[in-house]
Amino acid sequence: MADLLGLPPFQPRPPWWGADLQTLRGTLRGPRFPVDRGEPHPIPIGAGEQLLALVDRPATAEPRALVLLLHGLGGSSQATGVRRLALALQEAGYAVLRLNLRGAGAGRSLAAGTYAARCTGDLAPALLWARQLAAGRPLFGVGFSLGGTVLLNTVLDPGPPSPLLDGLVAISSPLDLAGCSAAIGLPRNRLYERWLLRSLCRQTLADGRGLSAAERLGLSQVGSIRGFDTLITAPRWGFASVDDYYARASPLPQLQGSSPLLPPSLLIQALDDPWVPAAAAVALAGRQPALPGLEVVLTPGGGHNGFHAPGGSWSDQLTLEWLRQQLEGQPVQTACA
Repeated sequence: MADLLGLPPFQPRPPWWGADLQTLRGTLRGPRFPVDRGEPHPIPIGAGEQLLALVDRPATAEPRALVLLLHGLGGSSQATGVRRLALALQEAGYAVLRLNLRGAGAGRSLAAGTYAARCTGDLAPALLWARQLAAGRPLFGVGFSLGGTVLLNTVLDPGPPSPLLDGLVAISSPLDLAGCSAAIGLPRNRLYERWLLRSLCRQTLADGRGLSAAERLGLSQVGSIRGFDTLITAPRWGFASVDDYYARASPLPQLQGSSPLLPPSLLIQALDDPWVPAAAAVALAGRQPALPGLEVVLTPGGGHNGFHAPGGSWSDQLTLEWLRQQLEGQPVQTACA
């Protein structure tokens, strides 16, 4: 098998074999991070609301580019993968912007409600703010899980004539929300679903701007991600139903369209991901004709946001190499593990 962007294929780090151990390693044995020295910056998004971002300065005096990092479902700017990649990017000479989506992390009080896969109206102004912070340097985005879905939806939506991003990386990101909701609801994933639900309910209940009595009662009874999206996500974001939300917030149909407007993009997906079925990424990898600028890397293992390899995070290394090649204008080779 050909090397991926100059890197060897993914191999799991012993003893973290299999999809579930790869998925859980960050929780069971997370790394120890240094004191967080990110500079807090509230970003206006309209209607008097803000998102909280943390800016990490690079190890070098002049940053090579600015990279916005976006967490996944139930996460924040403090998520293990976000912190880990931010430190690696700083060491490589990048400035980093760790963004908390609506209702997440320390930004809970700055905006009402919670985020969703199609919260593009929140992210677009944040990206315009980030473009100013980049001060003429390239602006990239990296999204973990649902964060990658939000990035894809935002750049695919009609918007400003200038590109919001110069490139993006989506790691273990849902492209088909209905398929992901069905997968996380499988009996084998019940513990995962309960963990996600606790996090989502905690974020929602912490909304200082209030919940309706029906919402509060519903949160005490909700038993699935689909149930949460039916109760909270779909109605709060103006969708007719949960199925309408899943259909309109899934980037796959646009990516399969005739000519989606997409910056250079890298999708990283494990075939054994227990949360995000790989079928959508496989379909994009096999698309003919290929979508210009889109690279899809499929690995046999790695779990969900895992990719723990003997040398560290394989997906972090792949992301850094892809960013380097984008900055240097080198052709990127398409390959699958």
